[in-house]
Amino acid sequence: LAALAEMGQKILIVGCDPKADSTRLILHAKAQDTILSLAASAGSVEDLELEDVMKVGYKDIRCVESGGPEPGVGCAGRGVITSINFLEENGAYENIDYVSYDVLGDVVCGGFAMPIRENKAQEIYIVMSGEMMAMYAANNISKGILKYANSGGVRLGGLVCNERQTDKELELAEALAKKLGTQLIYFVPRDNVVQHAELRRMTVLEYAPDSKQADHYRNLATKVHNNGGK
Repeated sequence: LAALAEMGQKILIVGCDPKADSTRLILHAKAQDTILSLAASAGSVEDLELEDVMKVGYKDIRCVESGGPEPGVGCAGRGVITSINFLEENGAYENIDYVSYDVLGDVVCGGFAMPIRENKAQEIYIVMSGEMMAMYAANNISKGILKYANSGGVRLGGLVCNERQTDKELELAEALAKKLGTQLIYFVPRDNVVQHAELRRMTVLEYAPDSKQADHYRNLATKVHNNGGK
């Protein structure tokens, strides 16, 4: 997303994970206040303004975290539904080129699939590794996408493999993509510069813009940008 912003695209990130960690590297922060926590403090979602929940970070990327309840209490997916409705009603999607819904990989709750079910998302990219459980999860998510693909405009844009340096990882990722009738959009090599950047609460593009890893993310962004609607 930082690479897409670097290309001049206007980006909105909507974090759909109860951990609320989707936007921290863009904002150089520990964790952004979520819509649900702010609504609880204010009394209700109706008492919030857009500027209360939206922060602007690196390369003018707009950031929102939906949040969720304490573990074991309530449905975390409801936070996603509440947040997207609030953002729509308050004009958050105006003048935006890309909206990224960062959704949990284990789609056990229908609420997390809300961006897919309600036609909020046009393309889905599954980020995985070549490890067996990651590929199993990617396969399950693909099944979920297939359920809604016929009723709406959503499609599987492709797989992105984050290398874990396991045996035959690239071959396995390519084989899974073929089985799913999609493409391996990009194979991102493992590099310690990612951890170094995370420790400083920065994206790789900001921390090490001239690194090989930054170029990999730029290449990935170009592939995603050119893949739209194809």
